[in-house]
Amino acid sequence: MNRIEDIAGRLDAAARNATPTPQLAEPLSLDEAYAIQAALMRLRYERGERRIGIKMGFTSRAKMAQMGIDEMIWGRLTDGMLQEEGGVVKFTRYVHPRVEPEIAFLLKAPLPAKVSPMEAMAAVEAVAPALEIIDSRYKDFRFSLTDVIADNSSSSGLVIGNWNSPRQDLSNLGIVLEINGQIRQVGSSAAILGHPVRSLVAAARLAAAADEPLQAGDIVMAGGATGAEALSPGMHVCVRVDRLGKAEFSVDGETASTSS
Repeated sequence: MNRIEDIAGRLDAAARNATPTPQLAEPLSLDEAYAIQAALMRLRYERGERRIGIKMGFTSRAKMAQMGIDEMIWGRLTDGMLQEEGGVVKFTRYVHPRVEPEIAFLLKAPLPAKVSPMEAMAAVEAVAPALEIIDSRYKDFRFSLTDVIADNSSSSGLVIGNWNSPRQDLSNLGIVLEINGQIRQVGSSAAILGHPVRSLVAAARLAAAADEPLQAGDIVMAGGATGAEALSPGMHVCVRVDRLGKAEFSVDGETASTSS
């Protein structure tokens, strides 16, 4: 087994068993980190999961500056990550789960690598309020940029609300994240690169560069619109987005004795 496959196997085992794994001791390039992510996801595909789209990360200019990078990161989404809207999420499935409010795009046509914002929106079937469950598999929630990328950019789950017509202004929609009925985060879709469609354009470029161009039926999670909130057993989580509606889920009450 080569180095890429070895690290992918470690991260896959940590995710499947919901147990933390040590930070990667090996220094990685960005290309190596994405190669590990691809190998990690192949293991999931081999077990029967199906890729349904991609998620974007570091879609805040401030976050990119903080991390010292000038490019977003991305990860793959599978049908095994999709959680029922309004349903119950199993807490013991994760290691350090957090939730971010987002906007999701559903494509009706493929997107090439080079696409304008207008062309990108023309390929969108619908938009929806969404919640992404992020979960680092690394011990103590400590990691480097390449650690994160290798770990599928922390993507672990998604909950999508009702789909809406994309023929509306998405540039500055108010977004509220509630935990147990209390407002915890307030933001705007403008926090996603100034306009969520810019994230979609970037998603098309990055997916095509990985020889996985976006196709009709793909979902693109545009990136966190506010800070993330840690999940705990018994929580109810709801995001409300102006003109798009809401998405919500509950967390079951079980805890794992192996949680860190």
